[in-house]
Amino acid sequence: MRAGALEAALSPAIGGSLTGLTLDGVDLLRRAPEGATDPLAMACFPLVPYANRIAEGRFTFDGEEHRLPLNFGDHPHSIHGLGWQTNWTVKTTAVDHILLEHEHGGDAGWPWRYRAQQDVRLTPAQLSLSLSLFNASDRPMPAGLGFHPYFVADEQTRLSFATQTLWLSSPDMLPQQEVAADSLGDWSRPSPVVGDSLIDNVYGGWDGAATVERGDGVWLTVTAAGAQWLHVYRPPGEAYFCLEPVSHMPDAINRGGMAVLQPGETARLHMTIAIDRRDQALPKSGRIA
Repeated sequence: MRAGALEAALSPAIGGSLTGLTLDGVDLLRRAPEGATDPLAMACFPLVPYANRIAEGRFTFDGEEHRLPLNFGDHPHSIHGLGWQTNWTVKTTAVDHILLEHEHGGDAGWPWRYRAQQDVRLTPAQLSLSLSLFNASDRPMPAGLGFHPYFVADEQTRLSFATQTLWLSSPDMLPQQEVAADSLGDWSRPSPVVGDSLIDNVYGGWDGAATVERGDGVWLTVTAAGAQWLHVYRPPGEAYFCLEPVSHMPDAINRGGMAVLQPGETARLHMTIAIDRRDQALPKSGRIA
């Protein structure tokens, strides 16, 4: 996909993932390595029909117990939904617009039938991703949505966003204690994002906007609708971090905080990455690491 100096690439077969987003050839999102087939190596992937973790893959809904496959190596919880590990079908394609679809017919782990669509649009100034989840079954279904973009970062990268609370995580990365939003750093003002500690936590009461100030003069504004939570993943010693707009906190299905779709209803989440090129001296090619 191309629009002006922006270019995006997708791999429908690898979880409907973005494999890259560039401005004049410079990476804005972490570029997937050539030949990579792991969704976790992609630039961004959709989260559907739930986001982040479900404890031990177990939950009770409408009086019935369910068990999802543990889908993340030896990790003790199910994670990120079903869509990121399946093939998506291309329904519409244009130079600046692609519509992808993923259908689930119901199985032992997630017995509800659903249809998910991901609408990807590019303009010279922004990338827009819209995700929808339609309950195609004949009974109510728990529903969650999100996106998992990997932003390029270096020592000059600054991050800012506004939230009300932060959840500290247990050793197995489930929300454990609600604390002040600045307990792991004050993101209410632009702060360095690169660090030597792990952040893998969800923030509540997010106002739906975050700003990434890059050292090359490009500012990225991330906005989302349908996402009251922001999950931040900052691994130590890496040249990337994740800002994940999500509709619910991890393990919400076991904590009474997940939406329910009636038969025929649709849930939606929309994310935009807007590009503000404040330094016209941006190099015309190459990558920022």
